[in-house]
Amino acid sequence: MYTPFQLGWRYLHYWLTAANGKGHGIHSPFVYDFVRSVLLDRCDYPAYAQVESVRKALLQDTRVISVSDYGAGSGHLTTRERRVADIARTSLKPAKYAQLLYRIAQRYRPKTIVELGTSFGISTSYLALGNPEAQVITGEGAPAIADTAAQVFRDLNLERMELIRGNFDETIPSMIDACAHPPELLFLDGNHRLEPTLRYFEQWRSVAAPDAIWVFDDIHWSTEMEAAWEAIKAHPAVTLHVDLFFVGIISLNPDFKQRFGCSIRY
Repeated sequence: MYTPFQLGWRYLHYWLTAANGKGHGIHSPFVYDFVRSVLLDRCDYPAYAQVESVRKALLQDTRVISVSDYGAGSGHLTTRERRVADIARTSLKPAKYAQLLYRIAQRYRPKTIVELGTSFGISTSYLALGNPEAQVITGEGAPAIADTAAQVFRDLNLERMELIRGNFDETIPSMIDACAHPPELLFLDGNHRLEPTLRYFEQWRSVAAPDAIWVFDDIHWSTEMEAAWEAIKAHPAVTLHVDLFFVGIISLNPDFKQRFGCSIRY
């Protein structure tokens, strides 16, 4: 994981070189619509208050749970026994980006949504509330964290959520089998290392819908994640990639007439 200083330098470079966040000069119709209809959507949807009230409760939860890390681990918490509040403070996706997931699901109405890395279920809940008709399948490796996520889903009346527990190396086949339709929205936030990220991409690429929207979390989190992002962008099947710094978005839609990639200030 990069230090805050290193990450700050990378963010400064991104901000100085990225396209403006208004959509001007973007020649991809899909990306232009994405900017205007999703990134610039400033509506305060009722779901935001619902999920943020649960986040607030997690940030005040002093219970201590035992955590097993199957990925790159936390850059802030190193002990196995951790307070729920501390995990929530360091691991949950900030509201700005979690609500972006909500708007993506709302705009593109995927029939099946897949998430690798449930954590406490905040981003999962936003995905599910963005399209209540979607099937949402999410995977979490740490049992105690999965238990907390399950309670979050109950609190938000998201009883239809399909939470699959266990190491992704073992559970992805089960997640694939559970998909009622080829996934049309995928959020990969499960293992911030190069080889597993690329392996999970290939596993899901074989079953995802051709026009699926993929969101990769923390693409500039470390040298390994940056290498994974570069490799994914360069994959011959990828026809579009957008760098929002803290998340990266790709599509493999074969109907796009030419490959397009950019960084956008967000």
